[in-house]
Amino acid sequence: MSDERDPGPIVLFDGVCNLCQASVRFILAHDRDAVFRFAALDSDIGRDLAADGLLENRSADSVILVEGGAAYMRSEAVMRIAARLGLPWRGLAGLRILPLPLRDGAYDLLARNRYRWFGRTDTCPAPDRDFRDRFLP
Repeated sequence: MSDERDPGPIVLFDGVCNLCQASVRFILAHDRDAVFRFAALDSDIGRDLAADGLLENRSADSVILVEGGAAYMRSEAVMRIAARLGLPWRGLAGLRILPLPLRDGAYDLLARNRYRWFGRTDTCPAPDRDFRDRFLP
């Protein structure tokens, strides 16, 4: 896993969204090399990245992948995350052949309805003990 000076790819997510929480659990279960770190969008690190300008014009309706000094969102973030997971999940990255407006349109439909379809919690739950070191403060 990455050290503290280089936390590696960071997945920022909506901490009160049930779908987003399930997605984080999915990534944790399939990230064999433990490369991803996680933080809620409204956490200190999420706000710090926004204040630094890295997340300028980024939506809270999106999962955001911060990697290599760049921020990726919506379907591009999902494709980049999938590409680093084990088989068969890395095969989802092949969906990059679809036009970006089509991919992001499907992503946006899901994002707009995520609370209605999957629900939400009042607070971001604490991570499982086994994965606490993967979550940034």
